[in-house]
Amino acid sequence: MLQILNSDEIRERIVKKYNLMEHYGIDEGGRYPQTELNRKFEENISFNRTEYLSIRIDVLDEEPELAAKIANDISALHDTVKTRMQHERAKQALAIVEKEYRDFEKYLLEREDTLNKLRDFGVLNYDAQVERLSETYGKALMSNNSQAVKAVNDQMAVLAKYGGLYTSINQDMTYDRENLSRLRTKYEEIRVDATDRLPHKFVVNNAKPAEKKTYPVRWLIVVVSVLSTFLLSIVLVLILENIKRIRSVSTLD
Repeated sequence: MLQILNSDEIRERIVKKYNLMEHYGIDEGGRYPQTELNRKFEENISFNRTEYLSIRIDVLDEEPELAAKIANDISALHDTVKTRMQHERAKQALAIVEKEYRDFEKYLLEREDTLNKLRDFGVLNYDAQVERLSETYGKALMSNNSQAVKAVNDQMAVLAKYGGLYTSINQDMTYDRENLSRLRTKYEEIRVDATDRLPHKFVVNNAKPAEKKTYPVRWLIVVVSVLSTFLLSIVLVLILENIKRIRSVSTLD
């Protein structure tokens, strides 16, 4: 969050929205206008982690209402920037996973078509059919039914030719369908990441205009000024006294 709040994208949006170059009185035709703008921005706007691991946004400005607006806008922009970053990354991943999912789906349809063709040849359940035909063949031999024997031999020939392929594809399809299901779940998750607009932050307190100045503090300035004047007066008195003493010594000599 701190990295995003300190990003150039948020800074540039705030600078542009509130025309901070003009607001801070920076001459755009000067020698280093951008450097001066960045310095003023960093002096007046800061982000700090609190002891509770939340982030505090502080904005100083001569206009309290403007300071509050900037702070709230920066908070809102965090979601905008993070969502954009997340969507860009998710869209790339989505394109890869979607292609993989579509290709695998197409592959399964082709395998299913092959199974349907094998079924048209009469291969429906290899193991069960072999068992049933074996029983029928035995009965036909016992009854000396040559026509039934020929029919069973024809069906066994079809099973011998296509049964292995049918069994292999049918077994693989079970595993492949599970893979397709996992791919579909992964695809849906990434699709949500690429399109959702869920907030990434929770605002504890919105910024409000300050009722009194944060800086400079008038009473502190007055106290410091009085003390400085007093100390300077003492120093000047001491200097004058030393000068007089030196002159008196010089006169006696």
